[in-house]
Amino acid sequence: MSKFFSYLKTKSFRTNILAAIITVFVLLMIAYFSLKYYTKHGEGLHVPALKGLSFAQAVTKLEESGLRYEVDSVYIMDKPPGVVIDQDPDADTFVKDNRTIYLTINKGSAPDVKFPDIEFKSLREVQPLLEGYGLRIGDTTYKSDVSRDVVLSASFGGQEIKTGTTLPKGSRIDLVLGDGRGNEEVDIPALIGLTKDEAKFSLRGSNLLLGTISYEGTITDTANAVIVMQTPLLTDSVTKVKIGTPINIVLSNK
Repeated sequence: MSKFFSYLKTKSFRTNILAAIITVFVLLMIAYFSLKYYTKHGEGLHVPALKGLSFAQAVTKLEESGLRYEVDSVYIMDKPPGVVIDQDPDADTFVKDNRTIYLTINKGSAPDVKFPDIEFKSLREVQPLLEGYGLRIGDTTYKSDVSRDVVLSASFGGQEIKTGTTLPKGSRIDLVLGDGRGNEEVDIPALIGLTKDEAKFSLRGSNLLLGTISYEGTITDTANAVIVMQTPLLTDSVTKVKIGTPINIVLSNK
């Protein structure tokens, strides 16, 4: 043990220790500067803001910044086609040179979807169902029916559509709903002696429809022709009909 302590006091030991420390320091410095060079520590680029730009504008900015890009696409109905909807990484993110930036572009045309089965479903059920297919509810009108707020029919562009019909995503669907008053009855209005326009006004107030229009004799003045017959006719035995019943009329200039 005394020899070991004696060795620690020798010049040879001190020289070896110093050489070991210098060697370790040199190796650490080499590793540090190598890593710094490899990762380009302190060097990089800020990602430009690309959202809302056209695809061509975004590509120009990326190429000027020395960045690569990859493209994906989606369809958003309220956004113009060909613009950047999203980017990854976000704007002002600090990245290395030649980093790939991922762009999401809005498609130029809407993809097609198949119209779901909504007939006889409630409006509350139908709204999220259509939204899930990328469709929107347009105008809603009501028709006399025992069911309330239940879809009786659907149309697009004035044409009735059925389950499975192919439509562009984002289409507005017009719905005809039941008013829940199909079993209610109203008094039959007396239309004889009225003009066609006067009859329409009276029927609208009674929630009845104008049915077929026939003419008796030679009609010289359509606007002033009056109703000489109606079906059903108000009688002592028949005074009420269901809401939505069509009333047929006969017009004459006599």
